[in-house]
Amino acid sequence: MLGLRRAVGALRPAVASAAAMSTLLVSQPRYAWLRELGLQEENSGVYNGLWGGGGQVVTTYCPATNEPIASVRQASLEDYEETVKKAKEAWKVWADIPAPKRGEIVRQIGDALRQKIKVLGSLVSLEMGKIFVEGVGEVQEYVDVCDYAVGLSRMIGGPILPSERPGHALIEQWNPVGLVGVITAFNFPVAVYGWNSAIAMICGNACLWKGAPTTSLTSVAVTKIIAKVLEDNKVPGAICSLVCGGADIGTAMARDERMDLLSFTGSTKVGKQVALMVQERFVFEDADLNLVIPSALFAAVGTAGQRCTTARRLFLHESIHDEVVAKLAQAYAQVRIGDPWDPDTLYGPLHTKEAVKMFLDAVEQAKQQGGSVVYGGKVINRPGNYVEPTIVTGLPHNAPIVHTETFAPILYVLKFKEEEEVFAWNNEVKQGLSSSIFTKDLGRIFRWLGPKGSDCGIVNVNIPTSGAEIGGAFGGEKHTGGGRESGSDSWKLYMRRSTCTINYSKDLPLAQGIKFQ
Repeated sequence: MLGLRRAVGALRPAVASAAAMSTLLVSQPRYAWLRELGLQEENSGVYNGLWGGGGQVVTTYCPATNEPIASVRQASLEDYEETVKKAKEAWKVWADIPAPKRGEIVRQIGDALRQKIKVLGSLVSLEMGKIFVEGVGEVQEYVDVCDYAVGLSRMIGGPILPSERPGHALIEQWNPVGLVGVITAFNFPVAVYGWNSAIAMICGNACLWKGAPTTSLTSVAVTKIIAKVLEDNKVPGAICSLVCGGADIGTAMARDERMDLLSFTGSTKVGKQVALMVQERFVFEDADLNLVIPSALFAAVGTAGQRCTTARRLFLHESIHDEVVAKLAQAYAQVRIGDPWDPDTLYGPLHTKEAVKMFLDAVEQAKQQGGSVVYGGKVINRPGNYVEPTIVTGLPHNAPIVHTETFAPILYVLKFKEEEEVFAWNNEVKQGLSSSIFTKDLGRIFRWLGPKGSDCGIVNVNIPTSGAEIGGAFGGEKHTGGGRESGSDSWKLYMRRSTCTINYSKDLPLAQGIKFQ
């Protein structure tokens, strides 16, 4: 099975040299807290019960300053092969442990993350570039999923169904699939792995994780926390294996038939199965603008436009278009841009220099296709990868740039007249992760939720497209992928189902009343 979601920007690996070690942030007193996570100048990027790695040494950078943080020795293909074998062996031990006991170990992982939540959130902010409160919030999401998984570990199972044959029992039996591969992106370097691993583990699966090369330190730090819990419980560390690496490792995972389930979060450059995502929002003439403006602002600007659920298209009814654009531009002007670790900052840098280039290219394409930049559109003159949050108006709904994912804070504002046309515009793209409508009309709300409404995996009403809760299943439709993670019955993706009939009588009746004598 293959669960597919989310888009990522470009990656920026760079080989570290010994001469550069003294300039690494991890070596500076101000960043001594990185040592609390077990990080040093050069870190092993492979864990399969033991730490190692024989691949390229890659340095990660702080997007706010473009200063090097530390380096990670990534996995070679030989390391990958060894790790898969160890993970498969570890699964044999893990699958035999009762589910509630597996849940207890996941609970301990959640507690260990709680103890490191601020320092790990600081690392997410430092390496990814999102503001500190979002970094901490991402770790909190992993903690919350661990709590959810603990309860689930005592509830997973199938029903006992009525058998049409006397003396027979008909049951559903759920068993783990085996080895779950998890490939995650830079924009959520902790939470997405947490969604997958916590649920996969209580279901009885082993996990093999490959994070984004530009957030390798976060992958290493999280795995060190998990490894300590597994070792304390005297279970194989390879249950939660790690292989830091680039496209070669990702390709190996995608092609490896020993992967019983692959959760992939990345760009089309990593795998053709995944398309880039475009999120939608509709505002009708009866909408409460006191909800619309802050919701659109958060959905479009949060995480500097680098969330998978970031609002890309804002459809406004023609009667309120100009008013909403003016108010939204005023709100954009109030966004506090700055150091991600400053508690007053709401908007930080893009993740890489390449992302800045893609932002500028998209703005230029929008202009060429008839759009007008009413706010932003430029690079901010300061160290780091900072760009202005941007609003573009005047484009037709089917402009090529409107259907293109830029993974940057660009919001395309589009006019519409009728409900039927704008619902169709929502569904005309190949992607479908998250969408939202703002209206007070109950009939319209239920049409939006119905078979002719939004075809996205997440369909909201009067709330932003971003900020999903863990209790619901997370995932999209069409090119965004059909898999689900986190809550609801997503646990079923990590298990295989068997329908079992048990004859406890002395007779042999056949189904459908068939006589075969």
